[in-house]
Amino acid sequence: MKTYNDYLDKVNRAIAAIDYPAQPAGLYEPIAYTMALGGKRLRPVLTLMACEALGGNPDAAIDAALGIELFHNFTLLHDDVMDKADVRRGQPTVHRRWNENVAILSGDAMLTMATQHIERVDDRFLPAAMRLFNRTAMEIYEGQQWDMDFEHRHDVTQDEYIEMIRLKTSVLLGCACQMGAIIADAPVEDRQAIYDMGMNLGLAFQLQDDMLDVWGDPATFGKEVGGDIMNNKKTFLLINAQRLAQGDDALELRHWINDPYAMREQKFPAVRAIYERLGLRELSQQAISQYNAQALEALSRVHFATDDARQAFDTLVTRLTTRDK
Repeated sequence: MKTYNDYLDKVNRAIAAIDYPAQPAGLYEPIAYTMALGGKRLRPVLTLMACEALGGNPDAAIDAALGIELFHNFTLLHDDVMDKADVRRGQPTVHRRWNENVAILSGDAMLTMATQHIERVDDRFLPAAMRLFNRTAMEIYEGQQWDMDFEHRHDVTQDEYIEMIRLKTSVLLGCACQMGAIIADAPVEDRQAIYDMGMNLGLAFQLQDDMLDVWGDPATFGKEVGGDIMNNKKTFLLINAQRLAQGDDALELRHWINDPYAMREQKFPAVRAIYERLGLRELSQQAISQYNAQALEALSRVHFATDDARQAFDTLVTRLTTRDK
């Protein structure tokens, strides 16, 4: 097995080599801009790693990996429009650098480009790859709709939130892993086990993101922290704060949630302090550890080609659930 950085370099070279049409520039320049912003490239790396770890040739999975990364960035581009986010990976979002119409249309083009890359998978594996990709895409759209629905509800439960992030975030990590397994021609049980690993990793990953949006360092996190609090996003933290807060904490939390004119410099530290008094950082870490353990259990069911491959995935799961960006 290669190192994570070896796979990352391979993915970055392939992204840099994408040949965008010159015209119309207004369609393709925002796509090139988005893809050049970088990021962890976790999903395409997982595709290549899973393929090689299960006995396949990672070169055969590079187009599928690119398709998954294009699709992921398409969802972020549209999410930024819906969330009115100004910064992504330390740079202006597409709808801020250009406008919302450009962001929507370029996002649509990215979705089609993603599908075109998946279509390049070997014909033997193409039906399974397309079924997985299309099912995952629909689940992500469902997750995004639930996320938007939650904005207008005050009774969202922790279980509902976990299901939403499973759909919106986790299934794409599962898809990335299973896509590599499909191209490696792995047995069905291994395809499912490595999917389960990716899905549980995704849950831990999103809960870690929730924490970093409150306690992360913007210099390493890549975007401004506090957005979830300012937008009253129904995160694991807010849902549990509403469940646990009593007395003055409950009154103060309601005040900040119901004040549409609250300034960031007052609201963000005040709500963060409530979270800290309620022990929500520790509660989040317990949940992250739970999904980390479930990801490792799923890995134990995978028949890896080598012990090195198993160790590489074990290390990756632990590293991603203790990250600071």
